Amino acid sequence: MARPTQKPAKEKTNLLDNATTTPLMRQYNEFKQKHPDAILLFRIGDFYETFGEDAIITSKAINITLTSRNNGGNDVELAGFPHHSLNYYLPKLIRSGHRVAICEQLEKPVTGKIVRRGVTEVITPGLANDDNMLDQKKNNYLASVYVLRNEVGVAFLDISTGELLVSEGDWPMAEKMFQSFSPSEVIFSKTISKEMNERFGSKFYLYPIDDWVFQPEYGREKLLAHFETKSLKGFGVEDMMLAQTAAGAALHYLATTEKTNLKHITRITRFQHDKYVWLDRFTIRNLELVNNQHEKGATLIHILDKTLSPPGARLMKKWVLMPLKTKTVIEARHDTVQFLIENPIQEQEIYSLLKTVGDLERLISKVPLGKINPREMRQLAKSLRVVPPLQTILKKSEIPALKRMAETMNPCTSICDEIEKSLVDAPPVHINKGGSISEGAHADLDELRHLIHNAQQVLLEVQQKEIARTGINSLKINFNSVFGYYIEVTSKYKHAEVPKDWIRKQTLANAERYITPELKVLEEKILSAEEKILALEEEVFNALMQTLMDFIEPIQTNSNTIAVLDCLRAFAELARKNNYVRPILETGFTIDIKEGRHPVIEQQLPVGEMYVPNDIYMDRDVQQILMITGPNMAGKSAVLRQTGLISLMAQMGSFVPAKSATLGILDKLFTRVGASDNISSGESTFMVEMNETASIMNNITAHSLILLDEIGRGTSTYDGISIAWSIAEFLHDSEERPRTLFATHYHELNELAETHERVKNFHVATKELAQKIIFLRKLVEGGSEHSFGVHVAKMAGMPKEIIHRANEILEQLELQHIGVTDDELNDNRRKIPTSVSQPSAGLKKAMERPMQLSFFDISDPRLQRIKDALDAMDLNAITPVELMMRVYEWKKMLD
Repeated sequence: MARPTQKPAKEKTNLLDNATTTPLMRQYNEFKQKHPDAILLFRIGDFYETFGEDAIITSKAINITLTSRNNGGNDVELAGFPHHSLNYYLPKLIRSGHRVAICEQLEKPVTGKIVRRGVTEVITPGLANDDNMLDQKKNNYLASVYVLRNEVGVAFLDISTGELLVSEGDWPMAEKMFQSFSPSEVIFSKTISKEMNERFGSKFYLYPIDDWVFQPEYGREKLLAHFETKSLKGFGVEDMMLAQTAAGAALHYLATTEKTNLKHITRITRFQHDKYVWLDRFTIRNLELVNNQHEKGATLIHILDKTLSPPGARLMKKWVLMPLKTKTVIEARHDTVQFLIENPIQEQEIYSLLKTVGDLERLISKVPLGKINPREMRQLAKSLRVVPPLQTILKKSEIPALKRMAETMNPCTSICDEIEKSLVDAPPVHINKGGSISEGAHADLDELRHLIHNAQQVLLEVQQKEIARTGINSLKINFNSVFGYYIEVTSKYKHAEVPKDWIRKQTLANAERYITPELKVLEEKILSAEEKILALEEEVFNALMQTLMDFIEPIQTNSNTIAVLDCLRAFAELARKNNYVRPILETGFTIDIKEGRHPVIEQQLPVGEMYVPNDIYMDRDVQQILMITGPNMAGKSAVLRQTGLISLMAQMGSFVPAKSATLGILDKLFTRVGASDNISSGESTFMVEMNETASIMNNITAHSLILLDEIGRGTSTYDGISIAWSIAEFLHDSEERPRTLFATHYHELNELAETHERVKNFHVATKELAQKIIFLRKLVEGGSEHSFGVHVAKMAGMPKEIIHRANEILEQLELQHIGVTDDELNDNRRKIPTSVSQPSAGLKKAMERPMQLSFFDISDPRLQRIKDALDAMDLNAITPVELMMRVYEWKKMLD
C-alpha cells in the first residue's frame, strides 16, 4: 500500500455548490460535508459515481475514464463504475492510500422523488476487512498513539480478527512495536502531528484526529462501555492510563466510520515486553526476519512458514518477531515439536485436518460486522468440524501442552448442526441471489418455493376444481397485465349461472372473464413469491448470524488453539526436512553451537552445493568477544547472522540448523550490520552507524547477544579503527560482559586479544591458488592479515585494466605503510614487478623500521585543535557514546 508522507494540512470539502445545483448534487454535498477527507462513492442506480476532485483522484487511482455531468448548468468532473465491480475497484483505492466513504441507496427509486441515501461504511487502510483488501498471512492493524510528556501509550487493533493489544512506555518501545506490528494506519491527536510526521511520516499512513478524543476519562469510558465492565482489572490494564486512552480513541474512530457492532473485540490484551526477547528495529531489519533488503533474497519467515491455515501464518509472524524468554514455555513448544517428529502418523492426521480449516478468526469476526456471506458461513461450520477429531488425537498424546489444547477447544456442535441444516451444501456468495437456504429450514419458504416451481400445476388444479363445481368443461384460467389471473367462460355458457364468488371483470363478443378471491390470493403469492423467498432467506440467514454471536469467543479460542498447533506442526515439518536438532536451553550464558548453519542461505544454494557449517562457542568468563576477520565475501556476516538466527529460532520454539546447540537464553539481541545513508533525514552513513551503535551500548545486559559487522566503516580508516577498538574495550570491560561477535576489516583489532583476556581472534579461512582466492567459509582460530578486496573485485567481473591498476596502487600503498620513502618507492617502482613476493634488500631494511602512523599534520590548525582536544581528554572518564560523537564532530570539522 502506498504510504503518504503526511496528511494534507487542511481538509478539502470538495463541494459542488452553485446557485442552480440540482437536488441530487445537493444531497451529494450533504454527505461530502460529513466526510470531507474521504472519496465518496455515491450510489446512483447501478453505478457508484464520484464527482469533482474525488473523480479526478479516482480516475487516476483505478485507471477509469474521467468524464463530466451537468450540474444545474455547469459541468462537473465525473468518474464511476458498476456497483457489482466494487470488490474490484475498492481495494485499489485503499491500497493507493485513500479513505473511502460508501453512500448507498436505502430505498427503491420512485419516479419524481430523490432516493433516500446514507453512508453505510467508511473504509480506511487500517480498517479494511474485506478479503480482497487483506493479506491472509498478515494482520491489518490500526495503531492509536497517545503521548503525555515523554511517555507513550499505544493500541493496535485488527478489526478483521478482533485483536486489541495495548502497551505503554517510552518512544523506543513504541517504535519497536511499530516495527514489529507494521500498522496499516496510525491515528493520533492533531497536536502531535509534527512529531508523528518526523518519526513515522515516510513509513506509515498517518491520520490525525480531534484532540478531545484523546482524553483519558473518555478513553476509559469507551472501554468500560464496550466490554460492559466496571473496571479493567480483569484484563490487567487497570493502571495503564496512557494505553487506555489510546485504545478508547481507536474504538471511537471505529464508531465514526459506521462500525458500531464490535462484539468480536472480546478482550483487551496487555503486551508484556518482559516475556519476549528485545529486538530493536535495526535488528529486525538487519537479520531480515520478515522483510527483505535485497530484491531476490529470502527472509526467515519465508523459510519457517510451513503453516496450513491463515491464523497459523499470522501467528508464525508474531513468533518470529517475538521470541520467548521463559524457559518452561519454550521447552513446552519443543516437547510438542519433538512429539510430532517422533509420531509421524499423528502428525499426518493433524496435517490432513488442518488443510481443511478456513480462516476461523476472520470468518467469525465478519459476523458482528454483518459481512459474512452464506458460503463463508458454510466454510465456518466445515472448519469447526475438525475440532472433535483434533481433540481425540491430542488427548491420546503424552504431552501436557497438547492435552491442554484439547481441553480448550469447543466443538460448537449445536451451531454447526444448525448451519448445516439451514444452508445448502454449496450456497452462493450473496444471500440476495437466492438458493442459500435448505429445504425444510422454514415452512413458509418451502410453501413459496413449491408454489413458484409448480405454478402451472397449481393453476390447473384450481381450474379442474372450478370445472367440477360449475360443470363448464371449456372453462380456462389465463393471465394478463390488467386483471392478473382470471377465469374465462365462452359465450356458450355466458348466460349460465356462475358461482356467487365469481366477479365479472370483462365481457367480450365470444366470452366472459371473471376473477375470484382464491385466484387473487394465488396471484399475489405467485407474483410476489420470488421477492418473498429472498426476504425469507435473508430472515433465516440473519437468524443464523444472530445465533453465531453467542459463539464468537469459543470460536476465537478454537482459532487461536489451531493456530498454535499449526505453527508447531510447521516447526516439526521443517526440522524433519532440513535436519534440525532440538536445542538445549540454559539459564546461564553459554552459546555452544556445533556445525551451525544459516537457515535461509542453506535453502538458497544451487543444487548440489552444500552449506559449510561452523562452530561457535561463547560465554562471559573465557570467550566473551569473538573478533572475526577475513576477506569480503568469505562468510563473516553469515556466521554472525546464523548465530543470531539460531538463538532466536530456539526461543521461538523451533528446532535449529546445527548438529547440536546449547544456548543460554537471550533477553536482548542487537545487531549493527553494514553501512547505509538515511538521506531523507539528512543523516550520513557514519551518523546512522553511530546512532544504531549508541542504541546498543546504552541498552546491553548480561544476557544480551551483540552482532557487530564492520563497525567504523562509515568514516576514515583511523577514525574507524579508534571507534571499533573503543567499543570492543567497552564491551569487554563492562560489568554486563555481553557475548559479542565482532566482524571487521580492521586487522589491527587482532591486537586486542593480547591485552584483553576474553577477546579471542578468529578468521574465515581462505586459500590462495595461482593468484586466485578460494573462500573456504570455515571459521578458524587466529587473526587474518589480508582483505583480498581486489580479488573480490575481479570475481565480480571488474574490467581487467581496473584490476591491474588497483594492484599497482595497492602495492604502492602497502610500501608507504611500512615506511618506504618516496625516493625508494620511485626507484623500486621500476624494479619490482606487481606480482613480486619478496622485497629487495633496500626494502627489507625499510620494513624493519618500527611502524609509526602519523595521525596529524600539525601545520593544519584544525588538526592542531583536534590534537589539543585529544591531549586534554580523560579516556578513563569518557563513555563510548560520547567518544563516538566527539569523533563525528572532528570529522565534520575536517570536511
